[in-house]
Amino acid sequence: MKRLLPAPLLSATLFVAWLMLNQSASAGNLVLAAIFAVGLPLAFGGFRVDPPRIRRPLVIAKLGLVVLYDIVMSNIEVARRILGPESKITPRFVWVPLDIRDPHGIATLAGIITMTPGTLSSDLTEDRSHLLVHAFNVDDEQALIASIKERYETPLREIFE
Repeated sequence: MKRLLPAPLLSATLFVAWLMLNQSASAGNLVLAAIFAVGLPLAFGGFRVDPPRIRRPLVIAKLGLVVLYDIVMSNIEVARRILGPESKITPRFVWVPLDIRDPHGIATLAGIITMTPGTLSSDLTEDRSHLLVHAFNVDDEQALIASIKERYETPLREIFE
């Protein structure tokens, strides 16, 4: 079974995603979803470095709620800034020092930052010690760094390290 489904979680995700994107559970879509769910992980499995090792799965739910809350609040803040005077917007690039070393954790952190309106992950140093973040409005660089580290990096370290 492990040879047919080397990444069962990925296969399940692909299966469900295919059905959701097509908004249909017809026989043809079920067959295509199954083909993609089995075939893609087999075809591209060689590109995966190491599978992620989840240490504290319950922290994922808490982090998910934090990210969801931050996305909603950031949408409101970005809309407020855009509708206000342009002179009140101070975009900036900020280097965030990283304590997390797991590549899956770093990729997840970069994804969370990019999904949150008003911020974007831009670069990662070769030694993976700093992440460059562009923020739509930065009043205090140190506060931004502290927020990213406390709200996202700390739980990700619990999950992946």
